[in-house]
Amino acid sequence: MRRVRILYFARVREAVGTGEELRDLADNIATVGDLAGHLAESWPVFADRQRLRVAVDQVMATFDTPIGDACEIAFFPPVTGG
Repeated sequence: MRRVRILYFARVREAVGTGEELRDLADNIATVGDLAGHLAESWPVFADRQRLRVAVDQVMATFDTPIGDACEIAFFPPVTGG
């Protein structure tokens, strides 16, 4: 197991009920997608990946990005400008 800090922003934060948490990840959670799938078991907001963006150690990532030795994973909605 490894421990990561997970950050939640905007509507994701509202759904989860907190802005961040430390979580121990099982060895079978290898990618951001694996983590999102695991989190979707508790919070449906993670099931709609079209409406989520993610960063790993403050670098934009995809759901295929390996977690590896990451220290921080952030989930947030897409940002639009105008």
